[in-house]
Amino acid sequence: MPSDNTTTTTTTELVTTLRALGLWRIADDLPDFLARATKSRWSPLQQLEELTRLETIERARKSVERRLSRAHLGRFKPMADFDWSWPKKIDRETIERVLTLRFLERGENVVLAASQGLGKTMIARNLAHAAVLAGQSALFVSASDLLLDLAKQDTARALERRLQHYARPQLLVVDEVGYLSYDNHAADLLFQIVSRRYEKRSIVLTTNLAFSDWNTVFPNAACATALIDRLTHHAEIIRLEGESYRVREAELADQARRRGKHDPR
Repeated sequence: MPSDNTTTTTTTELVTTLRALGLWRIADDLPDFLARATKSRWSPLQQLEELTRLETIERARKSVERRLSRAHLGRFKPMADFDWSWPKKIDRETIERVLTLRFLERGENVVLAASQGLGKTMIARNLAHAAVLAGQSALFVSASDLLLDLAKQDTARALERRLQHYARPQLLVVDEVGYLSYDNHAADLLFQIVSRRYEKRSIVLTTNLAFSDWNTVFPNAACATALIDRLTHHAEIIRLEGESYRVREAELADQARRRGKHDPR
């Protein structure tokens, strides 16, 4: 009969082997697993089924974590916290429909057009988050960061690698088109991204401008019309109108502070 030391050494070696095979969940839970298997008198088949189930869950969890990390979503409020009553104009039915992600299956786009502070970026981040949870890859990037990244590539090969980087995810979110103006080269770069994804992989884009005003973003860019045409073909265009919710929150916070100063307690 083997001693306790032999059993301990054997278990330690097994944990090391499991980790070397990439079976981290089983390796971490091995003592507990063995105890449950012994107590429940699992057959070899039952043990294998449970090992497979645990490892499948763990790999799915790690896959979501990796895709969330690569999505660069940052902190954001969930749609459960969205104040539907605040915008003066909002198509809730369409927003809830795109949140089902059906547009991803068809390679369609979503354009969220609104002035600052109405929640278009919040909605865009929630779309990307939902895509990741549904098993898709996503990437969130501001228009300025995307174009700066592409413009700084100093060789054709380096530029091609970055273009592929932005063409690869199932969902690309380009935030805040319209807050800065760009030269013709930047317009050409954005056009390349849109063209590579056209009718293949979806784009969610947020903008504070009507498309008729995009000439202020890309002045004199020959490709601006073609860019808008490809972006809006097979797209849900959602417009929100009203006053900035962030301004409202700031005003309410200021009022609360003022009340606190006058509180006699």
